[in-house]
Amino acid sequence: MENKHLVVVSVDALVYEDLEYAATLPNFSRIINNGAMIKRVRTIYPSLTHPVHASIITGAPAGITGVIRNERLHTEKSPAPWYNFLDEINCDTILHAAKRAGLTTAASTWPLTAKGGEAVDYLVPGILNIYLEGREDDVLSVYREYGATECIMDIIEEAVRRYGYLDAHPAFDEFQVYCAAEIIRRYQPNLVLVHPGYVDSARHRTGVFGGKVKTAIEETDRWLGELLSAVEDAGILDTTDFVVLSDHGQIDTVRKICPNVFLAEKGFIRCDGEGNIKDYDAYIASGGLTGHVYLSRPDDRELWESVYAVLSEMASEQIYGIERVFTREEVKERYGLDGDFSFVLESDGYSGFGGEVIRPAVLPLDNSDYRTAHGNHGHMPEKGPQPPFMGMGPSFKRGAVLEEGNILNHAPTFAKILGVELRDAVGAAVTEILN
Repeated sequence: MENKHLVVVSVDALVYEDLEYAATLPNFSRIINNGAMIKRVRTIYPSLTHPVHASIITGAPAGITGVIRNERLHTEKSPAPWYNFLDEINCDTILHAAKRAGLTTAASTWPLTAKGGEAVDYLVPGILNIYLEGREDDVLSVYREYGATECIMDIIEEAVRRYGYLDAHPAFDEFQVYCAAEIIRRYQPNLVLVHPGYVDSARHRTGVFGGKVKTAIEETDRWLGELLSAVEDAGILDTTDFVVLSDHGQIDTVRKICPNVFLAEKGFIRCDGEGNIKDYDAYIASGGLTGHVYLSRPDDRELWESVYAVLSEMASEQIYGIERVFTREEVKERYGLDGDFSFVLESDGYSGFGGEVIRPAVLPLDNSDYRTAHGNHGHMPEKGPQPPFMGMGPSFKRGAVLEEGNILNHAPTFAKILGVELRDAVGAAVTEILN
């Protein structure tokens, strides 16, 4: 097993439709022409970056991982804390499985790996901009605080010098790819996880097939080349499987709508004139094209029925941006999503959910917030363009192509390649694309 290597590159929001153009580029074409592919992969619900990345490394849906949105429940106007730490995942991960088997692991800004030193030998934690506020003059101490491995601090320091430190694309992608490549050259870990997000950022800003997306794909191709070059420089090309996958697609939206405004006007939310929430009976936490509805007294059946009736009426009128209202039991049964919410709202596909509680209830799109940008996600996994999976290397059958797959099968497939045991996966290894 020590001679096995797996590099996983998650290109955020890459979709199958992108591959026609990507196949004209040198590094995407190398992978496409020399490996196996699953054209369209069904993701989890909600189709949000951090929940999906938890599922990619566990093989379990959000109801098992415990990561149900990007952000934790937060009713204040200040930025919400994100799910971002490895110990926030409630089940076994491929990182833990690899470590148990005596393999070495690395993660470069992979979501939900911060402070994950118990399972990550070479960790570049994902540092959100909020972590850096007031500490811009001592960025390296922030990286140490969030779990960066000491032996790679010189790599991180050089990346900061070259590319800066803010979570902004494409500089943040340059940062993490540089770190991952240098870690590969220096240490040759058995498992490497890296997560460039420029394609996702371009879609948020300009739409699903907007003007910046091709540029983002071109830059991603260059980063794939840098990682492949690092593998070659390290002398491990013949023993390395190289995977390029994606977490979700996106859908174009046209407006921002704030359903909490209507709950407040019906008395379910109490707030001051500035929109600061004092308390609530029901509150909707936005996840872009989905919304989790929390009750202050979830066991109060009268409150449950009252809120359900209001939300169902809003959905039936088809003007509030709500296509469907799921109960907690329904989304658990259908999608494996569970948590301490009572309902889940699915957007009509045109509207991103905002969190404001006072009018105006309908606002223009806002690219400063991914949840209400031009391209958006969080929607049900069967909607919109679908993410692909590509694998190249000794474990993959060259030319094998499957039309459809499931993202819960990724981690078990990684475990099969590495020869390790993944304990809590719901999915199974996709042996049809493996040798």
